[in-house]
Amino acid sequence: MEEELDLYMQSAEEGMQEALERLARELTKVRTGKASPSIFNGVMAEYYGTMTPISQMANISTSDARTITIQPWDKAALHPIEHAIMAANMGLNPQNDGEIIRISVPPLTEERRKEMVKKIKAYAEECKVSIRSARRDLMEAIKDAVKDGFPEDAGKRLEQKAQDLTNTFTGKADKTAEGKEKDIMTV
Repeated sequence: MEEELDLYMQSAEEGMQEALERLARELTKVRTGKASPSIFNGVMAEYYGTMTPISQMANISTSDARTITIQPWDKAALHPIEHAIMAANMGLNPQNDGEIIRISVPPLTEERRKEMVKKIKAYAEECKVSIRSARRDLMEAIKDAVKDGFPEDAGKRLEQKAQDLTNTFTGKADKTAEGKEKDIMTV
């Protein structure tokens, strides 16, 4: 029974780690006002009838702190990439010159920065909900094991360990979100 609870503990920890990784992925998509190729990680364009990530269709680079250049390997992909960026509603305006798409990243206004911070807090809260969900499942497994004859004091120690694990991961989620907020609020 103890091995089974150890598996539940491992599973909960993995679930919490996945939630943290998902938060990190979501935060890379939030624009900070600096040009970064990673803001296009989730953008898909239709390419010969298949939805394809832009990063697999073109070379994405930054030419300076405010400009991103996208050079497709196939010129036929220029318009689909341009449309995908517009459809992603990122507040960016791609300029197509027939060879390369240039995107000038405008500086963020104070209002836009506050919106971004709200979005970051929502992502962090989703992450914490996932972490607490993993803890809840683990706590239920521990309580069921105690009902089935597992020593109560050992069950209490495992519950405390689960709570400590939860506190650690929620702290990491908060730190990650705070770092991104600080990055966005820096003018």
